Amino acid sequence: MTPGCCSEALPSWLRRGLADLFPAGADPDPDQRLEDRLEAAARAGRPLRVKLGIDPTGAEIHLGHSLLFRKLRAFQDAGHTAVLIIGDFTARIGDPTGKSTTRVQLDAAAVEANAATYLRQLGEGQDPQRALLDFSTPGRLEVRRNSEWLAGLDLPAVIDLLAISTVGQMLAKEDFGRRYGSGTPISLHEFLYPLLQGYDSVAVQADVELGGTDQKFNVAMGRDLQRHFGQRPQFGLLLPILPGLDGVQKMSKSLGNIVGLEEDPLSMYSKLEKVPDAVVDDYLTLLTDLDLMGLPVNPRERQRAMALEITRQRHGPEAASQAQADAARLVGGAGGSGAADAEVPEASLAQVNFPAKAFYLIGAIGIGVSSSEAKRKIQDGGVRLDGEKLLDPNQEFASAAELQGKVLQLGKKTFRRFR
Repeated sequence: MTPGCCSEALPSWLRRGLADLFPAGADPDPDQRLEDRLEAAARAGRPLRVKLGIDPTGAEIHLGHSLLFRKLRAFQDAGHTAVLIIGDFTARIGDPTGKSTTRVQLDAAAVEANAATYLRQLGEGQDPQRALLDFSTPGRLEVRRNSEWLAGLDLPAVIDLLAISTVGQMLAKEDFGRRYGSGTPISLHEFLYPLLQGYDSVAVQADVELGGTDQKFNVAMGRDLQRHFGQRPQFGLLLPILPGLDGVQKMSKSLGNIVGLEEDPLSMYSKLEKVPDAVVDDYLTLLTDLDLMGLPVNPRERQRAMALEITRQRHGPEAASQAQADAARLVGGAGGSGAADAEVPEASLAQVNFPAKAFYLIGAIGIGVSSSEAKRKIQDGGVRLDGEKLLDPNQEFASAAELQGKVLQLGKKTFRRFR
């Protein structure tokens, strides 16, 4: 959390992990102080409307995405209304934030399919104790699609929106400015994205909008548009960008440094307990509610506590404890006996053509590793079969029966039992 970004008058659940709050002035005007708007809402018995917009441009949610949903859930648990906006319209444009080129536009069917998987991963139809968001308690969640209001905008309305901002303001957005300076093309429709996303705040009358630190321009645009349309402007609450498993770059599927929300307990725990020491406290602050002062000082024990808690949140205490024990057996050199006792996710051999060489086998079982990557991992000594190192990428296996029940280990994070 950025020191001094937030008033001590705000509740601790709200301040935890925040990187930025705006406005955050000392002015007693409730439009300048979030704590005053919270108090006014409590006196009036009116929950705040807390907006979070997501563009379903992919199908998988990872822990990096979950920071915002955790904060949105904290607002729900405090009695406020989460307004989750599925950007089924804006996803067809694509958020230009962080992009060096124009994004490929998705069709409506792809966006809707992704939206359905997002909602399932967020907890739709699930026990709210385990889910990221509470879909069950009346009045705690609105799920809206921004095509409700954006698809019907006529040309005069679009021109009105465009008139609110200037080209200079758009080029002040870091991504646009960098691209313009380097001569990289910027399509005109990309300038519409922040305006349409900001108009979402008008449509749902948001009191608060959540976003990552890279979304400040878009969130501020929402404030501008609310003023233009005569509404009280929302507050912007920004959270940091979670470092990935490498501890350096942001968590991103394209960088291969993610933990997916739907990963099995062993994979999730094994990845998390190898997070670099420098970012363990970031994970604890942003992904758990644990008191950091009450945790072990020893870096390894602190790492394990973090991995156990995050796995518990997603899979429950029994599965998390089992994953911790299995990881210790599998990585601790227990070999075949350890593998036999461990609960390990399975990998089917049904699609493998035998006889099969080791590097081909690993690439064919659907764990996201190509044959060329598998060959390199074997040559680097990072692959084991029931605890024994595979040394030759061309080692041949005659049949599936030869491998049934054995555990494949890639590095210290990935385990699969053949079936």
